[in-house]
Amino acid sequence: MRILTITKRIFVEMFRDKRTLALMCIAPLFILSLMYFLFQSNTNTVADMGSYNISSSLIKTIDNKHLKIHQISSDTPAKKVIRDKDYAGFIKKSDGKLVVTYQNADQNKTAIIKKSVQMALINVQIKQLVSATQKSKVGLLKMQAQLQQIKKQLPATISNRISAPSTPKNLQNPTSLKLTQHYLYGKSNSSFFTTMLPVFLGFMVFFFVFLISGISLLNERNSRTLDRLLATPVKRSEIIYGYLTGYGAVAIIQTAVIVLFCIYVLGISILGSIWVVLLICFALAMVALSMGLFVSTFAASEFQMVQFIPIVVIPQIFFSGLIPVANMAGWLQVIAHIMPLYYGASALTDVIQKQATFASILPQFSAILAFLVVFIVLNMIGMRKYRKV
Repeated sequence: MRILTITKRIFVEMFRDKRTLALMCIAPLFILSLMYFLFQSNTNTVADMGSYNISSSLIKTIDNKHLKIHQISSDTPAKKVIRDKDYAGFIKKSDGKLVVTYQNADQNKTAIIKKSVQMALINVQIKQLVSATQKSKVGLLKMQAQLQQIKKQLPATISNRISAPSTPKNLQNPTSLKLTQHYLYGKSNSSFFTTMLPVFLGFMVFFFVFLISGISLLNERNSRTLDRLLATPVKRSEIIYGYLTGYGAVAIIQTAVIVLFCIYVLGISILGSIWVVLLICFALAMVALSMGLFVSTFAASEFQMVQFIPIVVIPQIFFSGLIPVANMAGWLQVIAHIMPLYYGASALTDVIQKQATFASILPQFSAILAFLVVFIVLNMIGMRKYRKV
């Protein structure tokens, strides 16, 4: 009953504070929309590249919608052309070799040029191989014709013993193949935003719940509301559970709004169960809530609470999958496994992108619950110093 009373009070106060509700529900949608359009526009990158002494056939092979080639009439040093024209790269033929110079100020444009040149060289090699095969076939056919002429001039007893060589299978007319592409996860137009959505989703839920819960409890402590509450027979556990339930109800609303916005407004496909996604986000929000309540005990003002964000929150995103954890050093991988967002983002990625079931993400979900239990216990211990009676 006491827990419900505390929950009701927090819930009513939250809905009276319109700015806080806007921060929790509207701010994440604005940030996600901004990131969506930024990453979508990034897929239309076009790199400018200069060329000198390159055949038109090779230029035609290299050319694509992401690369604009400019032919240079004079043999100017590559570095000077790149600096003067602000090209992303320069290619020229010198002594029978292709020499490519990259500006490398924008790694995306550098990657476009590298991929385009490599694919062009592969296509040229394939064409040369086909041409050589066709020439071999023509030569073999000529030999067969000459052998037939020789057989006609020989006696019948000898010509019958001579058989014409057959055309090898690899010299037969090539079969035209049609390419059909299938995608196990996602679609052909999947962007970087689609890939990173589980990380962004988990971080948005985690960050805003952590910030709001920590500052709210700090305000209650500074206004002496918490002191008056602790002077009553209410148990510390009831206070903690009341805060978790009250802010948790708001976190459920926030999570539902963000997930539904991603599906119906941004058009992101969630392959797994939406209920599992909501459950993971809610568990992650509860961990952020308990962490925010615990960290607020070490802050004396809102400014000090904000100072904990670079220490507690920002490192979470580095180990959430934005940078592949498997490619990190061993000691960094150990740190990743003590970050709640690492398990939350991993579970969300499996459900959203790989259609994982709840049973398959149970280890990650159990780790999130373990963090929740640990911080609930720490909150109860930290609440001791505020009880005066």
